[in-house]
Parts: sequence; C-alpha cells; structure tokens
Amino acid sequence: MDFINRRATDTEQKPFFLSVHYTAPHWTWESRDDEALSKEISTLYHLEGGNIHTYRKMIHHMDEGIGKIMDTLEQQGLTEDTLIVFTSDNSGERFSDNWPLVGGKMDLTEGGIRVPWIARWPKGIEAGSTSMQHCMTMDWSRTMLEIGQGEFDPNYPVDGVSLLPVITGKVDKFERPLYWRMNHRDQRALRVGEFKYLKVDEHEYLFNITNDARERANLKKVYPDKLEDMRKQWLSWNESMPQIPEDATVSLVYNIADMPQR
Repeated sequence: MDFINRRATDTEQKPFFLSVHYTAPHWTWESRDDEALSKEISTLYHLEGGNIHTYRKMIHHMDEGIGKIMDTLEQQGLTEDTLIVFTSDNSGERFSDNWPLVGGKMDLTEGGIRVPWIARWPKGIEAGSTSMQHCMTMDWSRTMLEIGQGEFDPNYPVDGVSLLPVITGKVDKFERPLYWRMNHRDQRALRVGEFKYLKVDEHEYLFNITNDARERANLKKVYPDKLEDMRKQWLSWNESMPQIPEDATVSLVYNIADMPQR
C-alpha cells in the first residue's frame, strides 16, 4: 500500500509495476491466527499438521490482503487504468481439490498446470468477459511491458507473446503452442489447439483436452501421426532450450509414505 501511495503522488506519473507473491495457501499450513503453533513447527513442510479449515482461513486472509490493495488503488483514483492480474504458479496440492482435473503440483497433467487467470482493467477489458486463450505467465509479462510502454533488454529477449489483442477484444484468440518439461518423472507436455502430448516416465499420451480435460481417453493409437508430429515438435523445442543440469535434483515434500495418493 505504501508503494502504491508513493507512486500515486509521483509527479512524473510513470507507469508502475507491482508483483505481490503470497505464501498462502502454502506450507507451512498456518494462518495469522496460528502464532503459537508457528513456534512448535519443526520443519518448513509441516507434514504432521494443516487441515482444510486452516487452508480456508489462509485463502480468506489472502483475499483480505488483496482487498486492501484494491481499496488503496480506489482511494488514489487508479483503478480505471490499472491492469490487475490474479493467478497462481501451479495448481493445488495436499488440501486442494482440482476436480475434475487429474493431478496437482509436480504434475504436467491439467490438474497440475491449469491455473486461474483473473484480469481487471476497466479501461481495456470488458467487465464480465471471458477468454479461452491459452497462455503462460511469460505472456502476461510481455503484455504488461506493452501496456506500460516498456522495453525488454535485447540481450535477454522474452519468450512471451502479448495478449493485448485478446484482452482488448480485437481478436477472439490465437494459436499459442505451450511447452513444458520437468525432471520429475521425466515429464514432457505440449499443448497445440485441442490436442495435448504428454509423457510421464516411459509412457506417452495424446489427449483432446477440449473433449477430455480429465485426460482419461488416450488417443495415441487413434491418431499415431498426430502423436509423432507433436513429439517431434516437443523435441525440436527442447533442442532450442538450455539443457537441464545433470546434477539438478527434485525434492518432493511428501510421498505415499506420508499420506495416501491423491
């Protein structure tokens, strides 16, 4: 709030960027009402604690904090021309319910990578509108740079694609291939249009996400050419990326010994 108040009185009236990263809901599964508990927690992960009631309180307290930001923008008369985006870095885990999607954090199934995008910009976005545009966080970075008339360092070009034509209603949507890779279980994924190529361990899958967001109907034998094509696309993209270091490790917070599979 202090940052917003200071920028609101800036005589130069330059665009500003504020990124707020809440640690709720997250480990260590405690809300601001749990100060006494915080002194007893032995590890960051708090595997012996937490419950859906604490999870709900954490979300509620996060909402209160976002509300204070919104109130400050309103008080300073900045809401009309301020783009506000709410999202998450990954889907839920442990106490969350990602139904009807399968999986959660650490999975490249839809239950692990599909997250909400809620955007508010009265001057540029029609209230109550929705979009089926596929995108990643890096696309919002590019979009915000464009709206704020900023420039990226040419030595470090951004991978994102501007969503400005979509959010302003100039186009409905555009094709945006999305690629993922993860050391954990040697996971790969590529989404192009309706189809998604997925690899987990030694198993490959092909899904029509529009018809089967739960990823239960593997179409790899129905469309072998599509599977081969998307596999080649992923491999070509992977060749263009820096290699994952050989000593990179994956530290899972918990496993089946701590709690049953989700």
